[in-house]
Amino acid sequence: MPLFLLLIDVLNNFLTRLDQMKIPIYQVDAFTHQLFRGNPAAVYPLKEWLPDSLLQNIAAENNLSETAFYVKNGERYDLRWFTPVAEVDLCGHATLASGHIIHLIESNPPNLLYFDTRSGELTIEKNGDYLTLNFPQDEMTEVSLPAGIKDALNIVPDKTFKGKTDYMLVLQSQKEVEELQPDFNLLSKVEARGVIVTAPGTDVDFVSRFFAPQCGINEDPVTGSAHCTMVPYWSKILDKAQLSAFQLSKRGGALQCKYQGDRVELSGQARLYLRGEIEIDR
Repeated sequence: MPLFLLLIDVLNNFLTRLDQMKIPIYQVDAFTHQLFRGNPAAVYPLKEWLPDSLLQNIAAENNLSETAFYVKNGERYDLRWFTPVAEVDLCGHATLASGHIIHLIESNPPNLLYFDTRSGELTIEKNGDYLTLNFPQDEMTEVSLPAGIKDALNIVPDKTFKGKTDYMLVLQSQKEVEELQPDFNLLSKVEARGVIVTAPGTDVDFVSRFFAPQCGINEDPVTGSAHCTMVPYWSKILDKAQLSAFQLSKRGGALQCKYQGDRVELSGQARLYLRGEIEIDR
């Protein structure tokens, strides 16, 4: 190659790199102590907020149930969550993953972390290998089962509740929850973020599955925010404040829960799977 063409190629590569921004990415399996279990979430520590459209495109490119972005703001953190198709008001496993990354990459972070979100102030407290989220409880109203959900799941639950964003269906046994085979096309037409199905557990206090094709997630592996609906219900039914829970997805995930009146504590572990960086145009 002639020297002048080589110089032009080098210059073009340099200018291309100037037009690109590198952002660190971490992927964490949340609500599990094992890799390839729990719920994977991508976490991006940002120095400042990027345009919403770019955040959504990054989340869509990741194609995980949730991607979290946070910006440190003094001693607190501003935190947002995106599915592949939309920003959401609350996400448990991506919050847990964000806390795990803060403790991993920052020097001497406090045991108690404060986050400002679309759902108000949230906290994460580190206790050994466990991280404990403190979330607002959901407000539920008992309702009739919508025909669309009945047709999509082919079940008649004992009770049906409507929370802020989700429906919750209560079944009699863990086996019924395990054997569900939803019609996701029909379920995607239900006007809600998703549908929680729950029942008493055989080895834990309660089990669940969570379906949200409306948000681009047919079945979520482990859904922390859905436990803000389930924990108040099962706490009253079982007459106990501390409960153990397991989400019966293919990957599965375990949570230790505590009902505190208007708040819910969710404790779990997390494992780092990936660290790297992405390159995007400025």
